[in-house]
Amino acid sequence: MKEHAIKLTILNQLADGSFHSGEALGEMLGISRAAVSKHVKGIQAWGVDIFSVQGKGYKLSEPMQLLDQAWLQSQVESPVELIPVIDSTNQYLLERINNLESGAVCLAEYQAKGRGRRGREWISPFGSNLYLSMYWRLEAGMAGAMGLSLVVGVAIVEALEKLGIEGIKLKWPNDLYYQDKKLAGILVEMSGQAGAAAHLVIGMGMNLMMANHEQSVTQNISQPWTSLSDVTQSAIDRNQLAATLINTLQNALNEYEITGMHGFVERWNRLDNFLDREIKLIMGNREVTGLSRGINEQGAVLIETAQGLETYIGGEISLRGLS
Repeated sequence: MKEHAIKLTILNQLADGSFHSGEALGEMLGISRAAVSKHVKGIQAWGVDIFSVQGKGYKLSEPMQLLDQAWLQSQVESPVELIPVIDSTNQYLLERINNLESGAVCLAEYQAKGRGRRGREWISPFGSNLYLSMYWRLEAGMAGAMGLSLVVGVAIVEALEKLGIEGIKLKWPNDLYYQDKKLAGILVEMSGQAGAAAHLVIGMGMNLMMANHEQSVTQNISQPWTSLSDVTQSAIDRNQLAATLINTLQNALNEYEITGMHGFVERWNRLDNFLDREIKLIMGNREVTGLSRGINEQGAVLIETAQGLETYIGGEISLRGLS
């Protein structure tokens, strides 16, 4: 944190969307204008669009709402830690599971090494998206975690619906979609031993304002994607969104502890992006094609093939005919 303190202070000043001169920023921080310029370049490397005009100073392309740890903590019961710049919120919690309270949350403005399922990179410009991880101690053990990413997906969509955001769908097993484009990803990582409680770290990355970024920031994203701003067509209160997600997710996990998948199958199928559509399931070198029929109580995807209704618990699905 200390190594980024000056950059974060500059960003806090620029967040209002107004011009701030290098001289004024330097005086406030006790550094030279040249040093300010160097730190601004470092901020730009985080994917932040800052421009400068001679005689006026530095300005963000648009105002930025930063996360507020104190406000968030006032809205949720579990401990909340905001680390503006981090390698990975999931990894941070994984390294501290023995000292965490179940439900503890870590948020970040920027992830230098954000990752998705199967080790894929998650592109994450500073302050544009939402990066959130939660630690959960599951008393039912690792076997009881089957289908947990599906429960998390349901909770996230239902949280968005509470905020009046409609039309978000789920892609089995761990993505949120809007109009066949990826909006958010879920990554559940766990550790534990047989016969003991499972330690889960549930991570989520959601695109909020990625569409506002230049192609140089987004060109490495390998699949069709969208941002929440494309859905709402209006400003998004990132703090309100984070608090609603945390509370809804904790309620869903508590419910899951009691009912298992039973209480979530119908809710998931209601939100299934591919329900009754032709899909293909890729498992290594094998492909299965058929009609998507939702999920069952084990969290498996149901596919109606020429051989009948088949269930699968692994693989990647997509619309048939699309990569």
